[in-house]
Amino acid sequence: MSMSVEHQPSATVEPVRESLVPPRRWALWEQRPRVIAYCLTSELVALLATIAWWRAHPPRAIDVAVLGALAGLGLLQAELGRRVERVRRRVAGAAHINMTSVWTVAGVLLLPPALVGVLTALLYAHLAVRSWYRLQRVPAFRTVNNACVIVLTCYAAGLALTALGTPGIHSAVTAGWAGAGAVAVALTVYFVVNAALVLPARQTIGRTLVDLAGGWTDNALEFATLCLGVLNALALATLPGLALLVLPPLLILHRAVLVRQLEAAVNRDSKTGVFSLAGWHDLAERVLARAERTCSSFGLLMIDLDHFKKINDTAGHLAGDQVLTATANTITNAVRDHNDAVGRFGGEEFVVLLPDVSAADIDAVAERIRHAVNTLVVEVDLPTPDGNGPTTLINELSVSIGTAMYPTAGTGIRRLLDAADRALYSAKNTGRNRVVHSTTAP
Repeated sequence: MSMSVEHQPSATVEPVRESLVPPRRWALWEQRPRVIAYCLTSELVALLATIAWWRAHPPRAIDVAVLGALAGLGLLQAELGRRVERVRRRVAGAAHINMTSVWTVAGVLLLPPALVGVLTALLYAHLAVRSWYRLQRVPAFRTVNNACVIVLTCYAAGLALTALGTPGIHSAVTAGWAGAGAVAVALTVYFVVNAALVLPARQTIGRTLVDLAGGWTDNALEFATLCLGVLNALALATLPGLALLVLPPLLILHRAVLVRQLEAAVNRDSKTGVFSLAGWHDLAERVLARAERTCSSFGLLMIDLDHFKKINDTAGHLAGDQVLTATANTITNAVRDHNDAVGRFGGEEFVVLLPDVSAADIDAVAERIRHAVNTLVVEVDLPTPDGNGPTTLINELSVSIGTAMYPTAGTGIRRLLDAADRALYSAKNTGRNRVVHSTTAP
């Protein structure tokens, strides 16, 4: 996928120059050994496979012409969508699906494998220089590894086509329904192999299916781009001028995805990554409606980080932000992945929604969170005038927690929050670092 701020000619030169660091300073070496080994291995395998394919199937002049058409269309789409891509990458979550597969899938169906590797390298090099160089969250090794993963994915899809006797779009069209089935199998291979290959390169591998493979919307977007890739190949193979018709729907899809991501970003707290109060409250209202229909119960936790002002005063607000983020992560890790929702209530206060829990369950969750924060250690840099302060460890953190159960503590979200809040202040007034329960409605 891909987005332009007006700038002087040197504005592009400087970031590119700054990115040309000596190999010993590459960001790759700062990653976990597993990630380093995976990146180097995938890059070597992609390179060797490309060389082997080139020798086995040397490109013809017509193949180079098709490569030029696909690369030209891909670069044009990237330029037209450059502004959208930059914004989208800033608000994207863990799973980021770009739209280069529209061109790489077409390459699988139209080109010898080695030229698909060349096409992928051209598209990703352009994206890196024109769209991603400003985003510090996209180090060079990530772009290189992403490109190599796509190359290997394309080779796997190409092998599937060959094994089914339809090595390209022309033979697929001739084979009729059998050819359509072969293309469908190749798309499935592309989807599955790509999803599997990106996992080892992650610093942390999520615990849920959504963390691993993205949500339904992300996967629907990927499926849509794969389908557009097939239509793109069909157009180039029959009436090449029609390939231009792929661009308008692709750009509209690009913007539609951005709108969805911006809407999702509103529901997340930018500092800690948990739900914003508005997003959490929205979810809580849905849980309340379900509880009313099914006569079930759910619980709320109000959590306050004890003596947080002291952290800000002694270590600085940046350190305080780090402590808030670490606390939010600790709370999130202490609750269930699939049901529970952690939100930032404001300042150093958090709120947790616990659907389908009993009074005993809510006590156990609250104590687990309290204990986890007690053992939390956060490494921060102390502020100094030159900005090079010493590193210190912030520990001995604690939280006070108030709990409330539906329907005993209230029959609406506001009443439940009020009940949990009163219990929280009771916990703080009786010594902090404890859990207090609100069991009856006011």
